[in-house]
Formats: sequence, C-alpha cells, structure tokens
Amino acid sequence: MKKTGLIIAVLFPLFLFASGCAALLPRAKDITRTPWNSFEEARSAYNKVVPNSTTVKQLRTLGFNIYSSPNLKVLNYIDIAVATQSIKVQDADGGIETCIRARDKCRGYEFEPKALKDERFGSFWLDLLNFNRRTRETGWRFKAVFFVIDDMIVEKVWSGTPFILEDREVRNPLGPLQEPGGLFFRWF
Repeated sequence: MKKTGLIIAVLFPLFLFASGCAALLPRAKDITRTPWNSFEEARSAYNKVVPNSTTVKQLRTLGFNIYSSPNLKVLNYIDIAVATQSIKVQDADGGIETCIRARDKCRGYEFEPKALKDERFGSFWLDLLNFNRRTRETGWRFKAVFFVIDDMIVEKVWSGTPFILEDREVRNPLGPLQEPGGLFFRWF
C-alpha cells in the first residue's frame, strides 16, 4: 500500500508537469457586450437599417441601442465634418451632407462590437522565464456609424474585420535579464 502511494506521489506531479504546463499560460478575452455572436450577425443587423426610413427606436430593436450600448461613441456635426473633411460636402453621400448642414440636430452614433481572444502558446518554461513568448489573437471586429437627424437614420457606414488571426512572438535571448523590471534589474 505504501509503495502504491509513493508511485502515485511521484507519477502524478510528473504527469501534470508533462501534460498541463501549457494550460498554465495566460489567456485574455476582450469582448464588448453585444447581441451578436459573430461579424456576420452584426452585419446582417446593420443591413436591415434603411436610411430615411429606420428610426432610432427601430435601430434599438436591431441591437444598436444609442442609450445603453457599451462603448458607444457619440459624434456631433463637427466630429462628422472633421472625419469627412477630405470629402467635399457636395460630393458626400446625401445623408452625410444633410447631417452636416443640420448642425446641432445631427448626431453620429459609432458602434464597435468585437470579440477578441488572446492566448499564449508554446513552451511554458520559455514563456515563464521570458525567453520566448508566443501569443495568438483571434476574433472579429465590426464598426457601424449611423447618422441621425430628429430620430431618423439619414445615413450609415460600416467597416470591420470579419476574421482576426494574428500570431505575435517576442524573443529575448537573455530571458529574465533582458526585460526592464526583470530579475537582473530587481537585484540592483
């Protein structure tokens, strides 16, 4: 019985060491609370908005709530004019031109739902000792701007990144001695 306990006491930590070290690497998520689970869902909701027909109340039912969406950026007509200054007002889409000319009656609402995930991968020990850190970022980002005059959407524009997949690798040949605040700098 004692022999079995000793074997388990020795093998269990070895098993954890061999198989579970990568699970100890840090992970991070950056998610803006949104009713959509993907870029396609957000774009589909955006496509249902019809300028000069959709109201702010209808916009809310599509998931774009100007009163409670997190990280909403509100633009006044000056912000809109500055953002579109490389476009002559007369060359701008009708809704943008109308919005700028309406001055204080005009607002832009910029929504940026996103779901980003950072995950470190590779050797636990090289990462821990700061020799080699590898990170993979995945997710999506959608941006929609609605131009509103008197509760009516007069124009809309969108942009975004449907699929994000980025790998970053930081190599430090001196490991913990190389980074400011590392072991070497703490000693002196």
